[in-house]
Amino acid sequence: MPLLDARDAPSYGTISREEDSAYEEEQLLQNHHETDGELSDGLDEAQEGVRKIEAINMTWTTRSLMIAYCSIFLMAFCTSLEGQTVASLSAYATSAFSKHSLVSTVLVIQNVVNAVIKPPMAKIADVFGRFEAFCLSILIYILGYVQMAASNNVQTYASAQIFYAAGSTGLQILQQVFIADSSDLLNRAFLALLPEFPFLITVWLGPTIADAVLRSSSWRWGYGMWVVILPAAFLPLALSLLLNQRKARRLNLIRPSRRKRKRSLAAVIRKTWYDLDIGGLTLLSTAVTLLLVPLTLAANTKQGWQTPSIVIMMVLGLVCLVATPLYESSKKLAPKPLLSLHLLKQRTALAGCALAFWYFMAFYFSVQPYLNSYLQVVQGYDVGTAGRVTQTFAFTSTIAAFGVSILIKYTRRYRIFVTIGCVVYMVGIALMLLCRQEGATHFQVLGTQILVGFGGGLVNVPVQLGVQASASHQEVAAATAMFLTSMEMGGAVGAAISGAVWSHLIPRKLYQYLPDEVKPQVGEIFGKLTKALEYPMGSPARHAINRAYQETMNRLLTFSIIVTIPLIPLSLMMTNYKLDQVRHRDPEPIVLI
Repeated sequence: MPLLDARDAPSYGTISREEDSAYEEEQLLQNHHETDGELSDGLDEAQEGVRKIEAINMTWTTRSLMIAYCSIFLMAFCTSLEGQTVASLSAYATSAFSKHSLVSTVLVIQNVVNAVIKPPMAKIADVFGRFEAFCLSILIYILGYVQMAASNNVQTYASAQIFYAAGSTGLQILQQVFIADSSDLLNRAFLALLPEFPFLITVWLGPTIADAVLRSSSWRWGYGMWVVILPAAFLPLALSLLLNQRKARRLNLIRPSRRKRKRSLAAVIRKTWYDLDIGGLTLLSTAVTLLLVPLTLAANTKQGWQTPSIVIMMVLGLVCLVATPLYESSKKLAPKPLLSLHLLKQRTALAGCALAFWYFMAFYFSVQPYLNSYLQVVQGYDVGTAGRVTQTFAFTSTIAAFGVSILIKYTRRYRIFVTIGCVVYMVGIALMLLCRQEGATHFQVLGTQILVGFGGGLVNVPVQLGVQASASHQEVAAATAMFLTSMEMGGAVGAAISGAVWSHLIPRKLYQYLPDEVKPQVGEIFGKLTKALEYPMGSPARHAINRAYQETMNRLLTFSIIVTIPLIPLSLMMTNYKLDQVRHRDPEPIVLI
């Protein structure tokens, strides 16, 4: 009589032998009736989406769960290929509007949305269900593609990032939530990498596809083609979740809450407001947006920081930032808070989220958002080569994360790998500053990317695992969202500061170094990557442009080294859990005969 535990089994809810449908449903019904009295109270306390996935987990067979994971991989492959492709298009899209410097602003918007959308998407998954949340993310994703492909100015293109980033990050968090639902801690480190494995292939295919799109068509088609591809990739997972959800309903495993009754429209709106914590979401997103976007906009206005609108945005952002934790800690205003702030009272969760913040900020000083442009201008790489070098981080970090997930499974420990990863990451960034110079060999440029990616792979997965280990099953989605939100917040801050530094230094250095006859072209050279590339290598103008890019990149790398200083102390603050002994505070194990 095998024991199937939502926490301890090799795969959550998996039936270890193949059974025919009639026998399986009979046993599920028998088990459900036998345990109904024991679990009903706990299920009623859980939100609707959590009760749905717990019921669905009781219906998985080995075959159906394998199909679900294959579907996750297929969708991850599609989104990974899309991400690697469009990463090389952003500079050309903004250059088409003579706003190349706003690449960082676009990334700030993406990271802001990435940061604030994870908690509400986790809440939507908990309140309405995993299937419903997946469908919503796909719809928002498609809207982003359509708007970017049709945009005729930089404002429309930038606003499309809201939908694009919301859909993208929604799928990211939901994939991790699904894996956390259906795996135990020892196997989760490996399974959590499933959405990352496609990077091993797409990191090389994406830039090549982008280069082909730019040569044969335009950057617009590079966005528009995913409107058809992405829904087709999602279809197998949608059918898998939907069929098992219907199966659970047929077996009466999904029951309405005992408190459920007819409500007025006002009561439904009020309940949805509190369930999704709309007030907390509004405060958080407003605070992050108003604080970070002005960092890049100030450098692109004549008055800079003295611009009244920018000052007002910063003041309002600070007010909203202070108000957010006060609002979230109020039981009356936020009975079901967006941010589970009490998790941060645990040392491991607090250290893990802080580590993710500084780690990703350093990434946005060293790899994103201007490395691709730097490689094309200073090193003379074509679009495809520059894209492949930039995405080497994703390739090597995926390999490192795969290796560390195997080590975690057999050592039952995770913290030692976090500390080692932090050391490697810091050394790699320091070598970037030393080796990434004009005229550097391809080996020097690529080698430092490999080292930084290896360190990043050792950091990311183990830290997320440690944060999840400190939470109950009901709070796994919230803990995962908080970790990923902290990471994206670091990325947003890094992208904003990078944009401010780039927009401030590049024009000033171009005026300083360019020959007098070329100085009238500074605005166009700064605004268009294609204009900078027109000047041949070795010419006085190109030498001046390369020097401006190089000195600005060195400044960003110096900032990157500084913000990695807290990483090692934070890694040592995390509790050194023995993962096979961690027990979440969940209902008793369910036995399937």
